[in-house]
Amino acid sequence: MVRCKASLWGLDPARIGILGFSAGGETAGLTALLYAQRQYEPLDAVDQVPCRPDFAALIYPAYFDRKDQPWELRTDITVDASTPPMFFAHAFDDRVPVANSVLLFIELKKAGVTAELHAYASGGHGFGMRSTGHPINTWPQRCGEWMKSQGYLSPAAGKASS
Repeated sequence: MVRCKASLWGLDPARIGILGFSAGGETAGLTALLYAQRQYEPLDAVDQVPCRPDFAALIYPAYFDRKDQPWELRTDITVDASTPPMFFAHAFDDRVPVANSVLLFIELKKAGVTAELHAYASGGHGFGMRSTGHPINTWPQRCGEWMKSQGYLSPAAGKASS
């Protein structure tokens, strides 16, 4: 929907990303990983527009590791060179194992996909965007720096910078 309405909303349709936290991080990650497989029957013209996000930011994502083997990626998760670039932020003391971010990050690197991982010593789970007094609270700035370095925050073609 966002890509379909991009020109109407003044967005660059080639710089549309997805962000998710915890279980929403899994949802955002699966959207980036499974973009070629529509999860529903197309209904209208919106469904003809590519749904691959240009990048993904996964913040303490859950459920990418195997429950029976926590330091192994789920067997249904596949990464290839066309997978969108990803940014990760996770805390080692999170009840959602940091392995979820680390394992997917490693697969992205193996496939030659740009990825950045910030694994902080502390921060727990659910820190989101609020200040908790932990260094992990700098993740939005790190994500912004990564997005800028990848060209996602530069002015759109033909538009003046502010």
